[in-house]
Amino acid sequence: MIARIPSALSKHVLIMLACAVAVCPAQAEAQQEAEGRSAPAALTELSLEELMNIEVTSVSKKQEPQREAAAAIFVITQEDIRRSGVTSIPEALRMVPGLSVAHLDANKWSVTSRGFSGIFANKLLVLIDGRTIYTPLFSGVFWESQDVILEDIDRIEVIRGPGGALWGANAVNGVINIVTKTAAATQGGLATMGLGTEERGFGAVRYGGPLGKTGHYRLHAKYIARDESVLESGERAADAWDRGHGGFRMDWGGPEEDRFTLAGDAYAVDISETLVLPVQRPPYRLIHDSSGSFGGGHLLARWDRQLADGSDLQLQCYYDRTQLGTLQLDDIRDTFDIEFQHRLQAGKRHEIVWGAGFRYVQDFTEGSQFISLSPSDRRYRLFSAFIQDQIALVEEELHLALGTKLEHNDFTGNEVQPSVRLAWTPNESHAFWGAVSRAVRTPSRTEDDVRIASLAFPRSVVALYGNRDFDSEELLAFELGYRTTPTHWLGIDVALFYNIYDDLRTLELRRPFLEVMPWPVHIAIPAVGFNNAEAESYGVELALDCRPTSWWRLRLAYALIEMDLDLHPKTIDPETAAINGDTPEQQVYLQSRFDLTRDLDFDVMLRYVDPLPSLGVDDYTTADVRLAWRPRDNLEVAVVGQNLLDAHHGEFSPSFLNTLPAEAQRGVYGELTWRF
Repeated sequence: MIARIPSALSKHVLIMLACAVAVCPAQAEAQQEAEGRSAPAALTELSLEELMNIEVTSVSKKQEPQREAAAAIFVITQEDIRRSGVTSIPEALRMVPGLSVAHLDANKWSVTSRGFSGIFANKLLVLIDGRTIYTPLFSGVFWESQDVILEDIDRIEVIRGPGGALWGANAVNGVINIVTKTAAATQGGLATMGLGTEERGFGAVRYGGPLGKTGHYRLHAKYIARDESVLESGERAADAWDRGHGGFRMDWGGPEEDRFTLAGDAYAVDISETLVLPVQRPPYRLIHDSSGSFGGGHLLARWDRQLADGSDLQLQCYYDRTQLGTLQLDDIRDTFDIEFQHRLQAGKRHEIVWGAGFRYVQDFTEGSQFISLSPSDRRYRLFSAFIQDQIALVEEELHLALGTKLEHNDFTGNEVQPSVRLAWTPNESHAFWGAVSRAVRTPSRTEDDVRIASLAFPRSVVALYGNRDFDSEELLAFELGYRTTPTHWLGIDVALFYNIYDDLRTLELRRPFLEVMPWPVHIAIPAVGFNNAEAESYGVELALDCRPTSWWRLRLAYALIEMDLDLHPKTIDPETAAINGDTPEQQVYLQSRFDLTRDLDFDVMLRYVDPLPSLGVDDYTTADVRLAWRPRDNLEVAVVGQNLLDAHHGEFSPSFLNTLPAEAQRGVYGELTWRF
């Protein structure tokens, strides 16, 4: 049953919604002309028509207008990021309907799409410029180690729903593709710096220039230091975060020439966390303040060629090294990936995109009494090929896309992920689309080989064990969507989905045995991973963009999801059962952007999130406020207040690796941005 918006929905949200309805009448255009105000010349705010025609590549692996994409896609522009006042990528993702983003502590986030939240949201594939940052260690993203200079982001394309037909395994509930600007678009200098109560200090510097006749380069560096958050009691949580990185990008060529890109980055991260560790002495539970580190870097090369017949080729390869060092586990991981893609026109009605790829991963781990992998080192390969045919059933109006991805991996063997997508655009103001897709999540290294000490009792330990017979989790998804711009000041995007999951992960107790290591000798009670759960989910996602005047913009995002889990009769697994309550049923995000003058911005962001009953997290409403002044065209001074409605509030609770639940705090920071 579709749930009603609860009475706990903050009055602030209701007031803003009422304003949106009241101020967006049919005479909005006349009001705008009467007021005679124009948008600040320094801004890059796009009109609704321009936004609907932004070229996106994540849905079809080719450029197409967003309005014609047959998927639930949402684009975060550079202006969206600037006006939101966020300082990290996860925070920027909060404005996407259907995406659930929550602070676990000062350096960790849970980011997921359409359910199955967690520190390792294993059904969401994330890429930066075509390079996957989804780790096969635990299946998910270490968000604390990922960052870019936010001003260098061109756009973030977010697909809610499966993308496995083109992007492969683990693109089950969504794909996030972070696209940075070319070196040619970042010429000259940029320097930012900020200080605050929670953002202790952050800054970035970037400089770009010409490189030969057709080339450009940029060099960049960034540092961020975030203060500790607090526990529910108000005590400090010992979870500070420091991250620094530097890198470069070089681009050569133009629209009518071969284009080459070479980019690289190196980073170092220090984190603190309060661990809850099982130990074999009273009280069998040790709370320990610990520190850890991440490090690594990557090098990416890409070649694009436009052929005379209108087709094009792309070849991309990258090398990526990640290093993880914590009290519980050390991991060094090397990844080499190469992919080829060809787009061609086959007759008048068929546009085909096909390609093939190979990925090689090797890891070296050193475990502890808490977490260990056996074998400690492992190598695995991924072979892949895909093809998609976009058929123009009615030219410029009705398109059918048929495609599939074929993969062979060392965990489960062969995987097939087909999809069928239909898009109907009867005119420039209306677009309808539908899709049926299959996607899979392949096992992680830990699901195959791990031992994790979970609970300790006198002379016994409950430990989670991997299982080499663990299969891929499967999804069959049905989607419908509608986009419309009935007037130049109002845009509406609605998506409906119904998902059927099979072979979901469960943990099942097995026969105890005597375990010698880690010392002392004890009885091990194994909880082994199996695929004995099924689930169904359905929901609706709404994005509304309203511009009642030239100086005021309102954006609304609303998402509703209902989930139903079905466990095997012999399975007793409270962790898996918790998925019914680890994702908020309803979320509301509302942003109001005021251009008070040509040089002064005032922005308000409100967010309501339903409770998470399985994690003991209450519903909450937050408010962020941003005031920015541009005394000169190349200089901006901003003051941002975050989480202003309460001193601190909980958003999530760890359920996989045990750390003490921390809460997000009220904070204020100031930022200076100088372009030269």
